[in-house]
Amino acid sequence: MKIIVTGGAGFIGSAVIRHLIKNTDHSVINLDKLTYAGNLESLKEVSGSDRYVFEQADICDRQIIEAVFDKHKPDAIMHLAAESHVDRSIDGPAAFIHTNLVGTYTLLDVARFYAKEHPNFRFHHISTDEVYGDLDLDDSMFTEETPYDPSSPYSASKAGSDHLVRAWHRTFGLKTVITNCSNNYGPYHFPEKLIPLVILNALEGKSLPIYGKGDQIRDWLYVEDHARALCTVCLNGKPGHTYNIGGHNEKMNIEVVQTICEILDELVPKSGNKKYKEQIEFVADRPGHDLRYAIDASKIERELGWKPEETFETGLRKTVQWYLENKWWWEPLRDKYKRERLGLSK
Repeated sequence: MKIIVTGGAGFIGSAVIRHLIKNTDHSVINLDKLTYAGNLESLKEVSGSDRYVFEQADICDRQIIEAVFDKHKPDAIMHLAAESHVDRSIDGPAAFIHTNLVGTYTLLDVARFYAKEHPNFRFHHISTDEVYGDLDLDDSMFTEETPYDPSSPYSASKAGSDHLVRAWHRTFGLKTVITNCSNNYGPYHFPEKLIPLVILNALEGKSLPIYGKGDQIRDWLYVEDHARALCTVCLNGKPGHTYNIGGHNEKMNIEVVQTICEILDELVPKSGNKKYKEQIEFVADRPGHDLRYAIDASKIERELGWKPEETFETGLRKTVQWYLENKWWWEPLRDKYKRERLGLSK
């Protein structure tokens, strides 16, 4: 198959492409605008493959998207391109509405006309568990039937794009599937998100910011497990269906940070018996910060046979080790992103 991966230079998109090139016979068209978090260095190990092509394009530009479809004649699209950082959506929601809603609409509408000549074409939309909103500590986990209740501009824009995808399936018969995932972590993660931010700040002796009390609970999914799940759904998911993808690893943010500190204490100990946890600093919480997300991923395991291979402990250790061994990837980002606090606008 020929598969377009939008946002293929991003964190999850690049993991998907690496998986497709290294572990399957499929061909990949990487369609990415290369915004601040896009990094082609994340694809260094597969970019020389004759099954890989890069197209720099904006998903909101219908003319260019039509040209890419016409040129490559894809069998499927895996749509990951999105503005995705909650804090940035608080400071500047317009970009999230434009990319996540208008961009998804543009891809869907190009795809529906393309599918008239290619009736087996599949559209896989990759979304987030944040569309479901907030859980109390004693609430059941999110299922595919959980009503949407987004809290942030980011999650609202993703909820809207999910609804568009379902509408294009129901109204126009486009073969669509949707996946909603929990928090991803792993190699090649742009350091605005919690885990890479903490690792790099710790190594540089900077403060390790914890929002509020650090009692927010997230389900953590290793990105390479997620990439396998996404490819499974794209190829084998039932059109019109949604599949939740989670790692079965609910952890408080403070636990995550403390575990990173403990791994660093072991792998790169400080002098004078000092501990990395001494750099932890509690800061003002994010406006509208959801307390808990938890994913019920039993449907994808039951129907498609996927389950995560990494525990949080094994995946986090691999992640910390990767950052220690791959300074070539993250050191150039220091000039590009200063790791400043975002998301305090009201």
